[in-house]
Amino acid sequence: MWTYTKALQYPVNIKCPNPRLAKVIISQYGGPDGELAASLRYLSQRFGMPDQKAKAILNDIGTEELAHLEMVGTIVHQLTKGASIEEIEKAGLGAYYTDHGVDVYPQSAAGMPFTAAYIAAKGDPVANLQEDLAAEQKARATYEKLIDLSRDEPDVVDPLRFLRQREIVHFQRFGEALRGVQDKMAEKKFYMNDGTVANMANKAAKECNQDNNCN
Repeated sequence: MWTYTKALQYPVNIKCPNPRLAKVIISQYGGPDGELAASLRYLSQRFGMPDQKAKAILNDIGTEELAHLEMVGTIVHQLTKGASIEEIEKAGLGAYYTDHGVDVYPQSAAGMPFTAAYIAAKGDPVANLQEDLAAEQKARATYEKLIDLSRDEPDVVDPLRFLRQREIVHFQRFGEALRGVQDKMAEKKFYMNDGTVANMANKAAKECNQDNNCN
């Protein structure tokens, strides 16, 4: 169950439209390494985690990615709000405008619509967490590229830097989850009371007496 707060996790206040940037930043909304894919990936994988700590980490991060999805959608919306048709066409968004107007639609920078093929739930907690670590690194790298492309737009760079930093934190937390899961899977615990130990000893003694092979 979620409780929605009517506020962005980090403020987005873009003063001037820039459809050119909107076209590339939308990839972090619905692209292969974007926030929609991340949230669905982690919230789906959490059910199969073998311990509560790993489940909690995936639940927390998956929920935060939904907040990041809202931030990226807000960035794209503000970058296209008030843009002229000429600006939209010049940015190469003519086809996008034809299908979606200036609504925020989940797709990559190359125009590929979002697909569930971007995510995986393998049924193996170690494999899933390894994928999550890689996903956070790819998201970080994507934000760094977007920051480079937005270098002349400080109002855009500021929230992108925040999002990049959160990917680094997520990477660290997934590392903690992976270590915990690996430790749990490596544990081999045997619980025996005194009666069980005594019965095992008596059984072994009887077998030895029957075989006459014990000193």
